[in-house]
Amino acid sequence: MTSSYLIFATLAMAAVTFITRALPALIPRKLLDTPWLHRLNESLPLSVMVLLILTSLSYQDLSTTVALSDTELHLLMAQVGALILVLFIYHISRQLLVSMVVGIAAINGLFWLFNSFLG
Repeated sequence: MTSSYLIFATLAMAAVTFITRALPALIPRKLLDTPWLHRLNESLPLSVMVLLILTSLSYQDLSTTVALSDTELHLLMAQVGALILVLFIYHISRQLLVSMVVGIAAINGLFWLFNSFLG
């Protein structure tokens, strides 16, 4: 069951990648030069990154009686803080790689700060 799922997922990802790479060749050039499509193209990498981060937030492990000194809360606060910082840095620099590096450093730094001073 697991191997068939992996094969299906790989083929589905390959099909989506092929379609998204081939689609610009099939669409008329006049439509590709519209301003709204350029704005969408500029914001798409950040949108995908934000969606990936939001789906990986660790709020599922939190209970209703979580204390400020709990590691799970520190991790969630570090993730949210890093996401906000990534959005801010991307808004300023428009550099996805710089934003990702800042986000990785921020999540680790914030997690260390929260564990050191709140835990």
